[in-house]
Amino acid sequence: MNIKKGDQVIIIAGNYKDKKGKVLKAIPSKGKVVVEKVAIIKKHLRPKAQGQKGQIVEKERPIDISNVELICPKCLKKTRVAYIFTKDNTKKRVCKKCNKEIWWLKKNIKKK
Repeated sequence: MNIKKGDQVIIIAGNYKDKKGKVLKAIPSKGKVVVEKVAIIKKHLRPKAQGQKGQIVEKERPIDISNVELICPKCLKKTRVAYIFTKDNTKKRVCKKCNKEIWWLKKNIKKK
């Protein structure tokens, strides 16, 4: 999965097309991501204790990974992701359009 937590993405299909947001959570096992302020649902919660009131909570629901595309922080265009290995055996994500490193969230892969 090329999109990680903290990336800026744009929605390319569905009801929320052309909305931009930050990825709050990535769910690789289901192929979904949760994007900030996109796909808001209302969840009704019943009271937990006697005398407590129930409430309605708004939260983001996961959307399919195929409906989002990464925004490059350098060229600010929607792009795909390539991976390169540096000389010190670290794996880096790179923009396919401008060949610059994607640095919304830097993760160093352990050396093998």
